[in-house]
Amino acid sequence: MALAGVFVGKSWDSRHQTAAQSAGPVSGTAAPAASEPAARKILYYRNPMGLPDTSPVPKKDPMGMDYIPVYEGEDQGGGSGGASQVRISPDKVQKLGVRVEAAAMRPLGRLVRASGRVEPDERRVYTVTAKFEGYVEKLHVNATGQPVGRGQALFEVYSPELVSAQREYAIAAQGMRALVDAGSEAAGGMKQLAESSLLRLRNWDIPAEQVEALARSGEVRRTVTFRSPISGIVTEKKAVQGMRFGPGETLYQVTDLGAVWVIADVFEQDIGTMRPGARATVRINAYPDKTFSGTVSYVYPTLKAETRTVPVRIELPNPGQLLKPAMFAQVELPAGDTRSVLAVPDSAVIDSGTRSMVLVQVGPGRFEPREVKLGTRGESHVQVLEGVREGEEVVVAANFLIDAESNLKSAVHSLGGHAGHGVPALGAASAPVPAAPAGAGHKAEGVVDGIDAKAGTVSLNHGPIASLKWPAMTMEFKVANDGLLRGVSPGAKVQFEFVERQQGEWVITSIAPMGGTAPATAPARPAAKPGHSGH
Repeated sequence: MALAGVFVGKSWDSRHQTAAQSAGPVSGTAAPAASEPAARKILYYRNPMGLPDTSPVPKKDPMGMDYIPVYEGEDQGGGSGGASQVRISPDKVQKLGVRVEAAAMRPLGRLVRASGRVEPDERRVYTVTAKFEGYVEKLHVNATGQPVGRGQALFEVYSPELVSAQREYAIAAQGMRALVDAGSEAAGGMKQLAESSLLRLRNWDIPAEQVEALARSGEVRRTVTFRSPISGIVTEKKAVQGMRFGPGETLYQVTDLGAVWVIADVFEQDIGTMRPGARATVRINAYPDKTFSGTVSYVYPTLKAETRTVPVRIELPNPGQLLKPAMFAQVELPAGDTRSVLAVPDSAVIDSGTRSMVLVQVGPGRFEPREVKLGTRGESHVQVLEGVREGEEVVVAANFLIDAESNLKSAVHSLGGHAGHGVPALGAASAPVPAAPAGAGHKAEGVVDGIDAKAGTVSLNHGPIASLKWPAMTMEFKVANDGLLRGVSPGAKVQFEFVERQQGEWVITSIAPMGGTAPATAPARPAAKPGHSGH
């Protein structure tokens, strides 16, 4: 429990010494300003109950207690660096495991992980169609998934139109040879007829060797053979032997799977870091021991509203055709800037929700809170745009930061310039501050006046508390956990420690009987008003 008090402000001992010097023996009211040496200048008067309220002139609170004067230099605690610094004794720093790391220039590259799927390269997909009407006469490749080579026969077709066009060309070619010695006009007309017939055959994608054989021999073939345009896999086969087909109807689809695409779905918050040309790593569930390397080739211009993702295309070779279309893939994509920027570890940043802060080590056992402006985030570091200089050491780890989380947040909240918390706003060195920082631990003795186990509170008639300059009074405290109330009963004399968990909320962190018992009806000071309960 003392750890929280050590972290968020000056130690209880140093605070107690300051209190003793400035206020002397504590009584039911604060010592008047006239009792202080004349050379000391009063800066302001603070609320005796620790509430965030100050006054430039003497006044009393609603309970009739005098406001406590704060003198020039009193808020500095006798140290250098100002009241905004957090102080921990060097031996405590070692015991608590405080670790610091210097802010340094480093690249903030990181990996974006996304799910994806294997798809064929659209530029390597070919369809085989006919540009005329006909019938499938014979199939040479009759199964989907069958590998084929470039130029391999797929099927043969018969078409009356094709036979007629061949016959027309053969007659025109024969007539052109017969009229070679005739007049130029007749020969020219026959030549035009032959050329138009030949052009129609070529437009129908009749193989060149078949056209040449037809021109040489004049023999008309009944069928035409269609061949594969590439080496690949038959991924679609609609041709059935004996079927009738029309112009443009797809009969076969052949895909080259020597290279494939992986389409990764990247969330929109990461899409701004994607760059074409970056190397990506792909893992496939079917091959857990293998990794595949590819290149980001394209970031699609559309976003899927249902998943809030943008497709990113990765091209990669597929030797051995291990990657098959529709396979599920896990993708790691490089993101972030490769330039070096000033950065600190993520663990150094304290985020309050409205601003970010770090604790800078300015000397042995002395730490200064700084508000920082953050930029790009990496895997384990974050860019600092303002607030920290290169080489300054920031706190990155300490076990007590977790144990005293609530006190830490209270201390950070107090750094925002709330009067009455003992720490000025950053950059406001002249702001008035009260003596005790929020979250500091305090010790006291008292008599248990009442216990409310259901609410987790205990009413204590306590004596003067020097660290807060409080007079003796009866007030209600919360307890950190129910176990603290075991062995404690009304009328018991106790020693206890408490902290301010948040503004006006005082929490007992330890309590122990002193060995004696006071009457349950012992006279008590006037109880604090509800508005001051727990301060």
